[in-house]
Amino acid sequence: MDLRRLAVLAAALAALAAGWWGRGAEASIHTYDREPFREVGNAFLLSGGSEGIVADGADPAAPASSFIKFVNVTFWRTPEAAESHAKMAHSTGLVQAILFEAADRDNIGGSAYGGQRSICCTPDLAKLEGCKQGEVIRRPSSDDPDWPYVLDTHFSANYLSVKLEEEQVHITKTGMYNLFFISCDPKLRGLTMSGKTIWRNPGGYLPGRMAPLMKFYVLMSLAYLLVMIVWFSQYIRFWRDILPIQNWITLVIALGLFEMTLWYFEYLNFNSSGVRPVGITTWVVTVGAIRKTVSRLLILSISMGYGVVRPTLGGLTSKVLLLGLTYFLASEMLDIAENVGTINDISGKARLFLVLPDAFLDAFLILWIFTSLSRTLEKLQARRSSVKLDIYRKFTNALAISVIASVAWIGYEVYFKATDPFSERWQSAWIITAFWDVLALVLLVVICYLWAPSQSSQRYAYSGEAADDDDEEAQSLTKGDGEVGMVKIDKDRNVGVSNAFSLEDEAEEDKRE
Repeated sequence: MDLRRLAVLAAALAALAAGWWGRGAEASIHTYDREPFREVGNAFLLSGGSEGIVADGADPAAPASSFIKFVNVTFWRTPEAAESHAKMAHSTGLVQAILFEAADRDNIGGSAYGGQRSICCTPDLAKLEGCKQGEVIRRPSSDDPDWPYVLDTHFSANYLSVKLEEEQVHITKTGMYNLFFISCDPKLRGLTMSGKTIWRNPGGYLPGRMAPLMKFYVLMSLAYLLVMIVWFSQYIRFWRDILPIQNWITLVIALGLFEMTLWYFEYLNFNSSGVRPVGITTWVVTVGAIRKTVSRLLILSISMGYGVVRPTLGGLTSKVLLLGLTYFLASEMLDIAENVGTINDISGKARLFLVLPDAFLDAFLILWIFTSLSRTLEKLQARRSSVKLDIYRKFTNALAISVIASVAWIGYEVYFKATDPFSERWQSAWIITAFWDVLALVLLVVICYLWAPSQSSQRYAYSGEAADDDDEEAQSLTKGDGEVGMVKIDKDRNVGVSNAFSLEDEAEEDKRE
């Protein structure tokens, strides 16, 4: 297969990935290990999870496959709370589990009271809202009077723990569901909880936001496999003429294929088991951080003219490697914070000190890349290397388009998240993540197209160009006045790679960079 058709095939696969994501969504198992309640307004509250769930099919006779199930949910109070309740009635210390769809969020809590929205019913709100004092304020949903769904449990006498009755809540409406455990009793300060809840629907255990990504990673793996097959066939065919930069391109393709495949199997395991082991996710994230780092260093090296206008990076090698190590660490920490242990559809916000270094390094890389590209283009123009100049102009245009697309997408991502604070558009949120993987693949395909292994690969190398550019290259790269000649071209065009640059030119190149 001609490598020049690769861009069209990859674009077709990317378009297919954009369309094949399915309507089904899955859920997961949330475990609680003596999780503490926190004080919010006039209530003690613990979040039990937030996920998008798709309702069951229309067949009422089919067994329920979309549900949220409470398993061994146990509440623990302090000895002081138990002692204070000992002289009270037999049932003391009410704890409620509140399950509601995001559209019904305003049905939980009362009117503004003292400048804040009150979760629990107070004596004043009991008169205004008609609620029951000491319980969570709840108004029936307009779609279903049984929702928001509430489960009550009371501590008995002076017992330190109480177990919530195991119950399976059938989901009949597609939406973003939120679970909170709330106590309005001021004596239950220090309350903790253990147990688990199982969130599931027809497809398995993946959260709704992640479910489409499993299919997406299948298609991305196939796309990378196609790139690998076409590239490697050319690589084997012209292995005698392979350039160092083409070895790095091969590494990036292999890392991309490995990463996409690992993501698929990580999601597949999550979907079948309902749990997300920290070790597996960390390993996948690490491979992704390595791929992103090597990809950026490849683009930077190409922009500096590595293998085209200079045989090595010279004194810049240590700086490039230091930047790569720094970027890897920043990307690794950010990806771990965003992915490891994440099972909720409302993803946790990565801390600012993790986001900023990654963003700063990306901006610095872009600046360095385009600065280096400008210098490389100037050198090629001065040497009148038309073939190389044409390649680098196409490469510059592709980079410029990718940067513009990235900036535009960042703006859209900010808008998407700002206008959807409760993740009600969770069914399309997968596109935010998928875009960056598709953009990376498209840019890699462009690089493969421009630096494809071929019989004339050496004409793109720093050893000089063949055909029409031989004389131009020889004239522009040969110096007089006692300086060492840079290029020597014989009649058979057997140009030695090691004779491409003189020591003086390499030293001057390092100074300029």
